[in-house]
Amino acid sequence: MDYEHKAKLVAECLQSYRKDESGWKVCKKSNDVVVSWRPSSEFPGNVYKGDGVINDSLEKVWECLKPVPKGLRVKWDNNVKKFELLEQITEDISICRTVTPSAAMGIIAPRDFVDVILIRHYEDGTISSNATNVTHQGCPIQSGFVRGFNYPCGCICVPISAEPNKTQVLTFFQTDLGGFLPRSVVDSFFPSSMTEFYGNLTKAVKSLKDL
Repeated sequence: MDYEHKAKLVAECLQSYRKDESGWKVCKKSNDVVVSWRPSSEFPGNVYKGDGVINDSLEKVWECLKPVPKGLRVKWDNNVKKFELLEQITEDISICRTVTPSAAMGIIAPRDFVDVILIRHYEDGTISSNATNVTHQGCPIQSGFVRGFNYPCGCICVPISAEPNKTQVLTFFQTDLGGFLPRSVVDSFFPSSMTEFYGNLTKAVKSLKDL
């Protein structure tokens, strides 16, 4: 499998989601974030977009978000129980396994996901993490976990001009959770989960010492 090519296509896909405002329908709104959705063109489900502003520097926000082993994300993100590096392909591209806990009062069993992840830096200071599902010989399906599949997803941290202590965070999720979950459970889980994600990210950033 050409992991590099697949990862670069995901980055292009997320940028197209960022630029294309058509078809999004707001499904949840709070002080921190607006969550929207539209039908996915990647699988028979929805793609969800979160758009919020974190009141701190991009460096601190990214420190909390960056997908690296022993990173901060497992400490504050309730949907990430474990994050493992399976293979480093290039400096910016890796294959990783993410383990999620049970959710929705136990209706959703623990899952694991195997993804190729690309970290990309842009000239305007924007940093993005871009991921999608892959197969990897080092991580076959394991007992005790339902194998889920992420389609092009990730986080984009965008600096806000003239406001260095504010960062726009865009998130995109489109995930086949696998198993035999009712569609209604999935459709209610993601908007609530994403709203919680932004709230927990805000708290995590505040708790960081100045970088």
